[in-house]
Amino acid sequence: MAGGLRERWPERWAIVGGGILGMTLAHRLAKAGREVTLFEAAEQLGGLASAWNLEGVVWDRHYHVTLLSDTHLRALWSELGIADELRWSETRTGFYSGGRLHSMSNALEFLRFPPLGLWDKLRLAVTILHASRVKDPLPLEAVPVSAWLRRWSGDRTFETIWLPLLKAKLGERYRETSAAFLWATIARMYAARRTGLKKEMFGYVSGGYTRVLTRFAEVLAGEGVTVRTGTAVERVSPIDGGGIRVETRSGEADTFDQVAVTVPAPVAARVCAGLTDDEAERLRGAKYLGIVCASLLLAKPLAGFYVTNITDPGLPFTAVVEMSTLVDRAELGGHTLVYLPKYVDPEDPIFALSDAAIEESFLAGLERMYPAFDRSGVRCFRISRVKHVFALPTLHYSRRLPPTTTSVPGLHLLNAAHIVSGTLNVNETIQLANRAAKAFTSS
Repeated sequence: MAGGLRERWPERWAIVGGGILGMTLAHRLAKAGREVTLFEAAEQLGGLASAWNLEGVVWDRHYHVTLLSDTHLRALWSELGIADELRWSETRTGFYSGGRLHSMSNALEFLRFPPLGLWDKLRLAVTILHASRVKDPLPLEAVPVSAWLRRWSGDRTFETIWLPLLKAKLGERYRETSAAFLWATIARMYAARRTGLKKEMFGYVSGGYTRVLTRFAEVLAGEGVTVRTGTAVERVSPIDGGGIRVETRSGEADTFDQVAVTVPAPVAARVCAGLTDDEAERLRGAKYLGIVCASLLLAKPLAGFYVTNITDPGLPFTAVVEMSTLVDRAELGGHTLVYLPKYVDPEDPIFALSDAAIEESFLAGLERMYPAFDRSGVRCFRISRVKHVFALPTLHYSRRLPPTTTSVPGLHLLNAAHIVSGTLNVNETIQLANRAAKAFTSS
């Protein structure tokens, strides 16, 4: 009888979480003939890729960039019909070290980089080259990233360059992080070069992720996906006799054949009922970093680097991302768009600070880095706070990975914690969704 019912009615799926992961999964399942409902707690789709208004300029809430090597992302953009709207540029990279800005955009500038001697630079280059050629990152999960970097780059280069960068990105959690983290970061940036391209270009869709998400929502609607924004899911639980019940915070409930929960692992542990103790512990055990990210519209450019890495202590943000070195300023109302990210533990006191306190601290940091910076040129300053952004690739991470298909029939878990051999970015997220959808629809 169950087979007869399935022939008459499509399998009903619920997806909890309307970020790029949930949207891509909904797209794939709908194309495979499933009936899909997508739940998103926020009033708009997109999650970390969502956009917001900066004094009349609508752009991404967090910084994103497309690489030529982002094959999964570019394939999806083609499906959505927006691939021809990608714009490409060659950008520059800066370092703030020793109280000064340095350009590190080509080999000659690398050789001239003052904080390191020639031997240190050679070891740094060999470290990056070696990491880019590693084929199997699994053995690196057993090696602390600090130990691996000291071995390959030497103590001086580690203390001068790598340690400040690790602390900026990971805080003291760098001590728990494996060398696979660095491998994944380098592998993405060098993927295009390994395929024979002469240089890596950075790209964005004209209009930013507002354009991407608007078009994606149109495609989902055309495929029959029911999208419920502004609907927080409170409980996902199995039903006696089969099926999964999804209850919303407003008290509504519905039953589905299959449910995929794409929220961060600790949230999934709270929402999902019926999991084994081991499954729940694996979810709770995933260690995340959050982010406090400021978006600024400025009257004038800062230094012309897409990203400026910071190795000096005491600055309140992780890096400076001058997005308007990539994005046509005409799309930004003629302004300079700058992101100031700070990656922090989910329990960091910064989450309790007022916007005014964070703004004062960040602007003081810019004044320290850029003597010509003038606060009167700040046209807009907005702060995004997200407590669970990416799961730390801790030592032996693969052994403690939360399950994708759980012991509860019909309940599936999928989130950033399942990105094992990569860093959190839109391309990896789409690849994760593609792989999961294939597994879900082939069983």
